[in-house]
Amino acid sequence: MGQYAFKIALSALILVVVAEVAKRSTFWAAAVASLPLISLLAFVWLYLDTGDVQKVAALSSGIFWLVLPSLLLFVLLPFLLRNGLGFWFSLAASSAATALAYLGMVKLLGMFGIRL
Repeated sequence: MGQYAFKIALSALILVVVAEVAKRSTFWAAAVASLPLISLLAFVWLYLDTGDVQKVAALSSGIFWLVLPSLLLFVLLPFLLRNGLGFWFSLAASSAATALAYLGMVKLLGMFGIRL
C-alpha cells in the first residue's frame, strides 16, 4: 500500500510543479511538461514491479507510436483558442480529435502488423 501511495504522490507532485511553474513562466512549465517524466516513472515502476525488461521495451515502443497522434492536441488546441473559440470547447474538440487520431494510429499500426 505504501508503494502505491508513493507512486501517486510523486506523480501528483510533478503535475503540481508544472501547474505552479506555469503561473510564472509558460516556457519553463512547457519545458518541464515536455520532459518524459511520466514515461520514465512508468518504466521504473514497471521494472521494479516485474523485473521484466521486455515489458519495459514494449511500453517504450507503445509510447513512441502513441506520442505521434498526441501531437495533434498541441497543434489544434492553440489554433482553436487563437481563432476565438472558448477554452472548454477548444479543449473538448482537440481532445476528441486526438482520441480519433489514437484510434486511427492503432488501426494503421495494425495494418502493418504492429501490436501495442
